[in-house]
Amino acid sequence: MHFVDRVRQRLDDAELQHNLKRTRGRNAASRAAAVAAFPDFDAVRARATEIRARVLRDLDLWLEAFEAKATESGATVLWARDGEHACELIIDIARRHGVRTVVKSKSMVSEEAGLNAALEAADIRPVETDLGEYILQINDNEPPSHIIMPVIHKSKEQVSALFARVHGTAPKTDIEALTHEARAVLRPQFLGADMGLSGGNFLIAETGSVAIVTNEGNGRLCTTLPRVHVALTGIEKVIPTLEDLSTLLRVLPRSATGQAITNYVSLLTGPRHAGDPDGPEHMYFVLVDGGRADLVGSDFEDMLRCIRCGACMNHCPVYQTIGGHAYGWVYPGPMGSVLTPLYQGLDKALDLPQAATLCNQCSVVCPVSIPLPELMRRLREKQMEQGLRPWRERLATRLWAWAAARPALYAWGARIAVRYLRWLADGRDRIQVMGLAPGWTAQRDFPAPAGATFRDLYARRRQGRA
Repeated sequence: MHFVDRVRQRLDDAELQHNLKRTRGRNAASRAAAVAAFPDFDAVRARATEIRARVLRDLDLWLEAFEAKATESGATVLWARDGEHACELIIDIARRHGVRTVVKSKSMVSEEAGLNAALEAADIRPVETDLGEYILQINDNEPPSHIIMPVIHKSKEQVSALFARVHGTAPKTDIEALTHEARAVLRPQFLGADMGLSGGNFLIAETGSVAIVTNEGNGRLCTTLPRVHVALTGIEKVIPTLEDLSTLLRVLPRSATGQAITNYVSLLTGPRHAGDPDGPEHMYFVLVDGGRADLVGSDFEDMLRCIRCGACMNHCPVYQTIGGHAYGWVYPGPMGSVLTPLYQGLDKALDLPQAATLCNQCSVVCPVSIPLPELMRRLREKQMEQGLRPWRERLATRLWAWAAARPALYAWGARIAVRYLRWLADGRDRIQVMGLAPGWTAQRDFPAPAGATFRDLYARRRQGRA
């Protein structure tokens, strides 16, 4: 379905709009409070940005250092070209160890790779154990709508009805009772699984470890109880040292959920050794490229700094209005408007770079200072250069550029445009139908011009001084 059609569908979904409105602004307020309570946040943010940028300058060397340390600890490091290759590697690991059931902690790269479908096709049962992801899995494998809060688009009443249908229990709307019900269903899955699969928030080159950050504790159960642990993540997640991890953990939870620290921070290094109280017998790292290496040294390298906190979508007026599913792939919001065209192809995501107001809220709150509006603007330029935008839009842009380079003509056109808009407003402060461009007012009214133009005000000021 085309992006515009998906947007219309979401805007017309009264229940979705109610759910989005209920949560709108909540995460932004939590982040603001957490940042205000941490006086050195800007300095730590600058340090976090520098760490991520420094790694990208020598990404191959840090990955080699990580591989050496991870191998030394007894783990196996595997490299995947893309999501499909990652699925093949993980299925091969599962078959080698006689795996029938895989319990999964949250992993956006597994969503990116389509891992669940691949496992099911290989007759291996995947079980999502993150509460939000579990809800989506039992709801006909619905995709997540947020990278941190995957089920934010649903109400507790919807979840209650789903649990009653799937679990065969009495409907209940108490959130604690629903959580206990899910826990009772999932606990046997942890105990009986052959393989645990996690994502990886960071890979530490100094120790060959993977760090995972969670709030539910399922990550620890997935990575310590099963015989085999597979950590699946992107190659850009590597960082040099444990000290760098400490810095990044100061900005990640505050930006994601407004917490000073999450409930669980797990640092996992190799399989279980003699004397260890728990841990897997075998540990594998599957590190995915999937287009990431192509961004190193490009105009879009800054995007690889992303630490997947979700702050950009929590502050984006577009995401807050249409939800995550409208974006059409794993990554929604401003980050998705950049990543999806880069990873899936610019021609396959034509409207995503346009799906933003460029208000810069996303860049202001990004904990690693990614200039998201600037990256979207560059993608728009590439679309124009490659002739991917409609011919009318390309023609209008050229005409605009031609007029803007001629100040007298531009000033005359601006006066005509203002008069036309005031005529459409007919004395009101809003324009309900935008004459020659009705699409602008299909979903909302357009503000009528208020007061004089900048040029008129500037001319009056100069005359007054004279």
